[in-house]
Amino acid sequence: MLKKVDSSQLTVGMFIHDLSCDWMTHPFIRNRFVITSEDEIRKILKAGIHDVVIDSSKGLDVQDAPTLEEANQATERELTELAAKPVVVTRVSLGEELSRAAQIRHQASTLVRTVMRDARLGKAIEIGQVQPVVQNITESILRNPGALVGLLRIKNKDDYTFLHSVSVCALLVAFCNSRGMDAEITRQAGLGGLLHDTGKALVPDEVLNKPAALTDEEFAIIRKHPQDGFDILRQSPEVNDIALDITLHHHERRDGSGYPNKLSGDAISELAQMAAIVDVYDAITADRCYHKGMSAAAALRKIYEWSKFHFNPQYAQEFMRCVGIYPVGTMVMLESGRLGVVIEPHETNLLAPKVNVFFHTKKNVYIKPETVDLARGVGFGGGDKIVGHESPAKWNVDPMRFLTLAG
Repeated sequence: MLKKVDSSQLTVGMFIHDLSCDWMTHPFIRNRFVITSEDEIRKILKAGIHDVVIDSSKGLDVQDAPTLEEANQATERELTELAAKPVVVTRVSLGEELSRAAQIRHQASTLVRTVMRDARLGKAIEIGQVQPVVQNITESILRNPGALVGLLRIKNKDDYTFLHSVSVCALLVAFCNSRGMDAEITRQAGLGGLLHDTGKALVPDEVLNKPAALTDEEFAIIRKHPQDGFDILRQSPEVNDIALDITLHHHERRDGSGYPNKLSGDAISELAQMAAIVDVYDAITADRCYHKGMSAAAALRKIYEWSKFHFNPQYAQEFMRCVGIYPVGTMVMLESGRLGVVIEPHETNLLAPKVNVFFHTKKNVYIKPETVDLARGVGFGGGDKIVGHESPAKWNVDPMRFLTLAG
């Protein structure tokens, strides 16, 4: 049986089923293993991992611990309470913005590739080339955040590093905008998001793209990238303090378990805390050579759980309202048995977005794409509800094909 336990309850002989953290947090070769020493428990606690999932059928048990299903149900109840809050209103439809967003995605990823190359060669970053791209990203987000953010969820292993930077920029701009932050601060935060991983230019490719778990020495190299990025960017006078702060501190955590400075609480700036949430969210939803990305909906639930310790809970909740509990591009199962892809969040109820349905699981056939507004009743384009998010791989479908095909 899978159970969720506090890390302080761990003992030798328990079987770890899930360390319940993002991949850059834990120092273990595997996610699943039997605890064989007190040293392993100390490493878990030192890594800032506050709770884990154990399998009591493969190791020692904690009798009074909730099952994983019970813990997940409690999380869902809490999220439901958060769902009836206003979200960002879009200015243009998803279909109108997608073609422009595709061009911006290509432009921005090409720019980040150039920035990384220049940094590796020791050249100063030409901010004059970067700022117009940040402006384009910002304008796209203001028109319809779901278009660019949705497209940026599609990454392959070769361009991950570059597209991750573009994603963090776009998501951080959307986050700032949803919180009503000043336009100039939002632009500067976007610049920080686009450049936040510049230090990875100095990480050897065989470490950055290693298809297996990292050694302690390789972890140490990876964890230098915030400081390396800061040192590279401060050589360019046009890089503002906000961008430098985000670059240096996007891996800090509120419980002091982050790096490079082990800052805690409000010693971490507001924007760096926001960037930390965005960075982890994008990282854990992407397929990498060493782990399979989780769905956006599942990732948001992880962010919510980790906000008890690693992130500001208020910021985590506001980020969820920004992107939606079921973000644009998420494949969902409806009560009717139909599969759909989320195309637009509802303004006040995150559990009732607009969905393009395209497949009937009970009949196992594709159906004519149709837009269903889950906030409406039967006969008014609605009359259905989400029962959960689904994996496209499970059904062997590409939900992104159906973002704009419904009439």
